[in-house]
Amino acid sequence: MARPSGAKGEETAERVRAAALSLFARQGYAAVSMRQIAAEVGVQPGALYNHFPTKQDLLRDLMSGHMAALLAAWEQEAATAPADEAPKPALERFTRFHIRYHLARTDAVFISYMELRNLEPENFAGIEAQRRAYEDVLTRILERGAAAGEFRVSEPRVVTRALIAMLTGLGTWYRPGGRLSETDIETIYLNMVTGSVT
Repeated sequence: MARPSGAKGEETAERVRAAALSLFARQGYAAVSMRQIAAEVGVQPGALYNHFPTKQDLLRDLMSGHMAALLAAWEQEAATAPADEAPKPALERFTRFHIRYHLARTDAVFISYMELRNLEPENFAGIEAQRRAYEDVLTRILERGAAAGEFRVSEPRVVTRALIAMLTGLGTWYRPGGRLSETDIETIYLNMVTGSVT
């Protein structure tokens, strides 16, 4: 059956994505059925298959969409940087960007990291390629800093993964409204990132 076209079809697909994102984040991908997602959206289960033939397709769509949006947002951020931006300010820019972007999307971030295990091999390879493209941004900053003598980094790729894991993990515990503001958290984490490479 052909997928619905036009604004109404895309609106329904977005509602499906939003419902799946919320349910997967709360209950886990394996525990959620397409019937549950349909009930959350308020449509018959068969209507979901017009947009996403399988639950796996829906998971891949959510993860790929998240990574594509992240890469596009970074491109916009990077476009505001001076052409000759030095490694230290570049590292600060990346760190602050990563924290702000991810804290605003905790459900999408949680799914993108915790549900990788549920991707079929072909889908996993596609998401991993997107993740590597994002990691490469930080790796290049670290490599430039090491070459300039500003950073003490012997294995930039390993350090990249460690730093991204630390920064991304922030969303698992930080909640607004507590003693520390997001700006406070940014500063604390930035100091940890900088201190780990200088």
